[in-house]
Amino acid sequence: MARADIPPAARRAVWATLAGCAGFYGFAHALGDRILGLYAIFGVLPLVLFSQIPGPARHRTRVLLAMVPVGWVMVTAGTLLAVRGWAAAAGMFVVGFLVAFAATAGPGPAGLSVACQLFYVLPCFPPYAPETLGSRLAGLTAGILLTAAVDRLLDRLGWREPPPVPYRVRLGRAAAAVADSCATAARGGEDLRPAADRALEGARPSLIPPAERPTSPSARDRALNHTRACVRHVHDQLDRLYRAPGGPDHPCGPRGGEPAATALLEHTATALRPVADGLTGGIPPPDADELRRAVAAFDAIRADELPGAPPERLRHDAVVRSAAEGARLATRTSRIALGARSTTAGAERDGPFWYAAVPAPELWWHRMRVHLTLRSVHLQNALRVATAMAGARLLVGALDLSHGFWVLLATLSLMRTSAADTRTALRPAVTGTTAGAVLAALALRVVGDVPLFYAAVLPIVLLVGLTAAPLLGPAWGQATFTVAIVLMFAQISTPQWQLSAARLVDVLVGGAIGVLASLLAWPRGAGGELRCAVADFLAAGAVGCRGVTDLLCGRPAPADPLRPVRVAMLLAEASYCQHQSERLLRRTADPPWWIAMLAGYHMLRGGELMLLRHGAALGDTPLAPDAAAELTLLADRVAADALRTAEALRAPAPSRPATGAPDPVPHPAAASGLLRSAALHAGDVDAARVLLTVDAEAWLTGVAEDIARIARTPYAVPAAA
Repeated sequence: MARADIPPAARRAVWATLAGCAGFYGFAHALGDRILGLYAIFGVLPLVLFSQIPGPARHRTRVLLAMVPVGWVMVTAGTLLAVRGWAAAAGMFVVGFLVAFAATAGPGPAGLSVACQLFYVLPCFPPYAPETLGSRLAGLTAGILLTAAVDRLLDRLGWREPPPVPYRVRLGRAAAAVADSCATAARGGEDLRPAADRALEGARPSLIPPAERPTSPSARDRALNHTRACVRHVHDQLDRLYRAPGGPDHPCGPRGGEPAATALLEHTATALRPVADGLTGGIPPPDADELRRAVAAFDAIRADELPGAPPERLRHDAVVRSAAEGARLATRTSRIALGARSTTAGAERDGPFWYAAVPAPELWWHRMRVHLTLRSVHLQNALRVATAMAGARLLVGALDLSHGFWVLLATLSLMRTSAADTRTALRPAVTGTTAGAVLAALALRVVGDVPLFYAAVLPIVLLVGLTAAPLLGPAWGQATFTVAIVLMFAQISTPQWQLSAARLVDVLVGGAIGVLASLLAWPRGAGGELRCAVADFLAAGAVGCRGVTDLLCGRPAPADPLRPVRVAMLLAEASYCQHQSERLLRRTADPPWWIAMLAGYHMLRGGELMLLRHGAALGDTPLAPDAAAELTLLADRVAADALRTAEALRAPAPSRPATGAPDPVPHPAAASGLLRSAALHAGDVDAARVLLTVDAEAWLTGVAEDIARIARTPYAVPAAA
């Protein structure tokens, strides 16, 4: 059993101390091989202190063993390129870029990026000694194996970190809350939407710890995100019903429809419960056959009651049906996420489930290709890190700094994604390094050349310092690391008190390089890119709405008009997640980014539902000319609203709606000529095509309402994190 009274920081401190000291003392002292000892402890510390490897111990062991060949490549490259300063700097640029850009592949590679770079940094400094490559690789291998062995030992002893809540469990709770909300909307009772809101908020990836986010390109993570979007779609349709004038019992409210609509809401809630149970338990839910039959029966009733139906009723039924379709999609996507391979049958490259049958290497390449643009925060971060590290390596060679490793370590560990955050990180680093350097210098002056003393003190410093660092702040952590490094080098070379001063100078130089790189390369971090990314998302959604409408009306259009919207969504989500992780030390008011993202999601997911429902049923017979014209006019109006909102968000100082301006919610049901026309001509046109216009009108007017909410939502001034 896990020992809940052991803080995670204490476990990590024990892990680093046992594994690091075992390799260092065993090779440097017992065998007298300083190179083996040095590379053994540096095979441990980066993986334990600077890496995040989520999951159970068995998974961590597999990841650590996979790091052995990666470490060999990095150490070999660093050793061979140390022959010239410019060669080492060029290698540093390539390694820095590739490792940092690997963050596009999800939290796994991102959590190991610092360790991978440090494996290259350590051997890329003089002396140029390719003849020691064998010892270096042996020491690194021993350090990584010790890291895995001590981790499993602590796990067997019960010293486990509390396991994080899997993302699928968070999503399962959200699905259950939305199912409860849907059920109460159908049969009456307390409005449970606030609880569903909180549960969906708990499943928002930008608020999940980075190591737990479903952000990898795998089909599983893509399906989890797709499931969340589908569950969110159901919730948003319920919101539309509750927002109807006159309250829930109004003809446009959730309980104002005919019994068939109320029954379909009940079926929707029932279909979401296996999704919630499956996500929580890790077992794929069964296909939603009962809900599919309920939707077909509901469509038959809608077709029979079309002639003369009031617009409010048509809109209400279309929204209820959209919620049911969202639950059906949630069932299918959750089955994909939980490994039901039969679900991938029939997945098409131009459909919403395109990822289900695509080989994993192709999914990874697709994700990296999406981010190969200067609009991507991942590419920006990779270029910033690579440039700073290469510049630091050149500067170390030009100044002939004796401990250049520390300069690059400071640059790598202190640089953040914005200039403000880098400056903020530098202050406690300098404070802690200064305190640690003074303390270590005093110890060196007083004790002198007594390696046994430093060997005895090193594990104590690591244990106490690393345990207390999370409680006492980053300055304490820097002080601990400074003292530990000085104590370590004092055992493999003649101890000199000037070593502490060199460590302080190196941190100042490395931190200054990091600040300079952050000032010159995208200093605002994700804050500057987020405006463009969200605006591009809305603009792509506007074009997608027009493309879907063209397909529904029988006009020429791309086979998948929503593909650019998905690409824009990925870039916007990456910017938003990074924006949430930054300190947000700003005084200006922020536009409602999350509301704008929801509008983009509604364009994308609603469009997918329209294509899945109606795309194959149209055949060669187009809509009636008047219905097609009105639907096109509505799509053009919604697209124009989205483009105007996108331009307003793109501006550095977004404009606010004028005081006293009329309520911008457009297209009330009673004024919808499209719905009136559908009801009047229902007997003259195929019912399937009439329902097509009704459902498309409900989707587009819902998008218009979402876009109008962006202007009505007050801008917030974020508090400092």
